[in-house]
Amino acid sequence: MATYAIGDLQGCCSAFRRLLDLIAFDPVADRLWLVGDLVNRGPESLETLRFIARLGTAAIVVLGNHDLFLLMTRAGVKRRNAGDTLDQIFAASDCDELLHWLAQRPLLHVEGQHVLVHAGLLPQWTVPKAQALAAEVEDMLTGKDARKFLVHLMGSRPDRWERGLKGWDRLRVIVNAFTRMRLLTLDGRMVMRAKGHPTKPRKARCRGSRTPSAPAAPTPSSAATGRPSASTANPDSSPSTPATSGAARSPPCGWRTGRRSR
Repeated sequence: MATYAIGDLQGCCSAFRRLLDLIAFDPVADRLWLVGDLVNRGPESLETLRFIARLGTAAIVVLGNHDLFLLMTRAGVKRRNAGDTLDQIFAASDCDELLHWLAQRPLLHVEGQHVLVHAGLLPQWTVPKAQALAAEVEDMLTGKDARKFLVHLMGSRPDRWERGLKGWDRLRVIVNAFTRMRLLTLDGRMVMRAKGHPTKPRKARCRGSRTPSAPAAPTPSSAATGRPSASTANPDSSPSTPATSGAARSPPCGWRTGRRSR
């Protein structure tokens, strides 16, 4: 049995299936760990959702920011962007069924010494703490106030974790850490829009930060490396090392993969 961790698919179903053929993936014996951002940008978002949903327990999926954007757009709380490729999903007869399935996906998956997350964990969080925080968001996303939650999800402030955070601000920080964070400044502020190499980001937009201009060098997360991050996976450890998706993005339909055999 092998477990393969694969990064952002972003609507590239045909290329994804060729990759599975290349690694001789067996849905009966093997498993996939998918790091979120299943949809958007690529031309086959609908096919991607359908294919992964049919895999059942052979595929473990955590939510990424593009997946949440899809749910927000469907709920009418976010406008589509010019480059979005989501129209086929909204026009599909099984749209509601697929989005219900998507909304049930977790923000975080922990198994043994491995943690799967789209963006990263904040350094104040142990893995058990991160699991509890992810559960807070997952309960809102699948509950009766899901639309209200999606309305208040938009925004990048607050941009760092504080122990006394409550309400929508608390939930927004949790979601942004799990799905949008790319870098972390020296005083713990999340950078959501940096591009390029983590030591020389472009347009980091850390307004209000009192730190030096260069952010702290991050520890790559599963989203950046294409494999589960073992450095944050010990539930008995002290607060986790910062793990952020600071690496440059791959072009659409390209992945970095990791293989773990057992």
